[in-house]
Order: sequence, then structure tokens, then C-alpha cells
Amino acid sequence: MPIGLIKRLFPSKEKAPEKLAAPKAAPKKPTNTSVKPKPKAALKNKAPKKEMPKWDASQFKVAVQEGKTRFHDFDLDDRILHGIYDLGFEYASPIQAESLPITLAGLDIIGKAQTGTGKTAAFLVTVMQKLLTSAPSERFVSEPRALIVAPTRELAMQIAADAKSLGKYTGLNVMTVLGGMDYEKQRVKLTNEVIDIVVATPGRLLDFLNQKVVFLDQVEMLVIDEADRMLDMGFIPDLKRIIGATPEKNLRQTQLFSATYPFDVIALSESWTHKPRQVEIEPESVATDTVDQKFYIIQETEKDKVLAGILKSEGVGRAIIFANRRDTTRDLAARLNRMGLDAMLLSGEVAQNKRTATLERFKKFDKTILVATDVAGRGIHVDGVSHVFNYNLPDDPEDYVHRIGRTGRAGSTGTAITFVDEYEAYGLMDLEKYLGNKIVTELPPQE
Repeated sequence: MPIGLIKRLFPSKEKAPEKLAAPKAAPKKPTNTSVKPKPKAALKNKAPKKEMPKWDASQFKVAVQEGKTRFHDFDLDDRILHGIYDLGFEYASPIQAESLPITLAGLDIIGKAQTGTGKTAAFLVTVMQKLLTSAPSERFVSEPRALIVAPTRELAMQIAADAKSLGKYTGLNVMTVLGGMDYEKQRVKLTNEVIDIVVATPGRLLDFLNQKVVFLDQVEMLVIDEADRMLDMGFIPDLKRIIGATPEKNLRQTQLFSATYPFDVIALSESWTHKPRQVEIEPESVATDTVDQKFYIIQETEKDKVLAGILKSEGVGRAIIFANRRDTTRDLAARLNRMGLDAMLLSGEVAQNKRTATLERFKKFDKTILVATDVAGRGIHVDGVSHVFNYNLPDDPEDYVHRIGRTGRAGSTGTAITFVDEYEAYGLMDLEKYLGNKIVTELPPQE
């Protein structure tokens, strides 16, 4: 199990169910106005499943500790506990400890939590527990029981990978519905397999919905992750149409998570959830103590020269450079490559298959350079990043925290270097106010 995957799921440390028999009656009419064609019945297993080694919760021994919540304390299905046991974790993170009693009781939740707090595992555990402990008498292809919507392809792929790892003993069928990936392959899987959990980005999911490839009227569990980023990326109209195709909010359970909580997100969350409980988890420190933060006062024309010099110096391993605009990242990556550095680009304008290959390469080698936008950066969870560079001071102070959080992960230390030019210096006051600390600026090292 890769360490990075474990840290994403839990930041602090049988037998699979058979598919249901073919239906005896036509499915219910969907909540959207389109006419649903009669779907195919659930496919029968072609061969008996391999019997899982015997395991029960008694093998998962965790001492009671004051102030900590054990996963045992939630009365989870043994198949879920088995997955947690394999990952090597015993105690819930704060967001998990606060949210799971609410969501496991079937209530809606609005959670404010930063990336890296363990919220993915929090909502996945609830989704899997519900799917394993209750089941409809009939199942059809094209009708998922749980839907998780994320703003970026990278984040959706991570959530799906985490779900498969956490639920590897559950027998639940998880699939991703993403733009930029093989359309026909996704269409065939949706129309030929009984899918339990769909993890999707809005664009491709809406396309399949319009083409009557997928139907959402049987969704029992809806998760909306990073709602604030959905708003920033202009996905709200698509998201409204998707949610409109699911059962009414009092007939499904909804979990909504957002790193920030602007007014628009508050209004949307109230319309999408039913009598929700609110949970807010602040990071232990706004800017982690494991990151050495430096702010260099520099002329805009000197940024490339200083950046290249630092990247070529000793002690710089895996590095991520953030810029505010797609065109800035594209041009910067090209300039760095002309200066003899091997810089890779990660932004929304890069084709998905190339973005996936770029991330895999970034994870594989120790001394690699990634130039990214904030949107793409939300999907980067890679251990061993030694340096993060802010080529531009971010427009939103919270994006600064997200950026520097890419280093100093998993108990290691890292360095975050922010370039502040003559056009951006005014933004330091807002950042100081957000961080609650005086920012000390300095000149770049002469060497």
C-alpha cells in the first residue's frame, strides 16, 4: 500500500456480497422528465468468487485512549474495518470523529474541512456502511446507489482509488466518470455492469445523463466534495441539473464538504441538504509548522533567473511551482525547459491522459519539477515534495495554504518560497491577516 494513499485516507494512523438477482419488474420512473428505457438486468456472476481469508474485528485490537476515537467505536461492518486494519490505522481524525456519528445516523452534513484532514475517508466510510447494511430487492445497470461529485479529474481519481483501497473486502463496484478519458469504455461499463458507487466530474456525468447512459433516480447517497472549488470553476449550473436528477433531498442522504464557506456555498448547501448538521474542522495551524516559509522581494523580470538558480541548487528534490493563470504556467514551463530544467506542466488545458502520465512521472522520480495552477494543484497529494514555489502571490489567501500544504507532508519537512514582486506586494496585508502572523520579507540569496 503506497504511503501517499494511506496518508490521504487517514492523516492521523469475508465474503464479498453477491450481486443481486435479475429484476422481476420494470424499474421506477426517474425523477427527471425523460423516459427511461428498460435497463438491463444485473449480470450473473460467471464464476464463483474467490473465498476471502477469515477475518473478524477481534483481530483488530486498539487500546482505548482518552481524547481519541477508535474506528471500533462506530460499529462498522467488519468488511470496512478489515480495510482500515490493512491500512494500519486505529484512531479517527478530528473530521472523522465529529462527522461519522452524524452521517452514520443517516443525517445530512455540511462539513468545512481543509484538504488533508481525512474527509475523504469520512464520507466513504458512511457511504460503504449504508450500502452494505441495506440493499434494494432489485438492481439494474446504469443506476448507481451512491454518487460522489468532485471538481477535478485528479481529485475524482484519488477518491475512487481511496474507495477501492478502503472497500477492497466489500465487493462494492466503484467506477469513475470523467471527461478526457475513454468515453466508450465508460459508456459500456455503465450499461453492462451494476455499479454501486460512481465518482464523477460534472461535465462527463451530465453528458451521460443527457444521453440516458446513466440514471440517478436510485441514488441514496450524494456527496459533493470541494463545493467552493465547484463554484470557482463555474460548475454550479451543471451540478444543479445533476442534483435535480437525483431523488428529493429528504429521500437521499447528502454530504457536502467545502474548504471555505462563502455566501454562495451557504445558499447552495441549504437548498441541496435536508436539515443538515454542520461540522467545522480548522487545521491545527493555518500554515503548517513543518514548512519553512520564505518570502522573497523580487522584480518581476528577475523571477525566472532566481527560480532556475534555486531549482538547480543542492537540496531541492521534487518541486511544485504554482502560478495564478494557465497561460503563465504554460509559458513558465517552456522557459524553464529552455534553461535546461526538465519542467512538466499540469493545468486544465492539458489532455487528461497526459495529465495522468505527468503525475505518475512526478511521483516516480525524486528530482522532478511540476508547474501547476491552483485548480490542478488541489489534486496533487504526493509525499516527498521538498519545495513549493509561489511564482505569483495567490489572489486568495486560502489558496496559499493549499499550495504550501503540498510539502511538509507525512511528518516530513519542506520549504515554501513565495516571490513577491512590485505588482503583488499589496496582497501581503491580506495574507498576514489570514495567517495571523507578521510576514518577514527578504531578498533572494545572492548565489
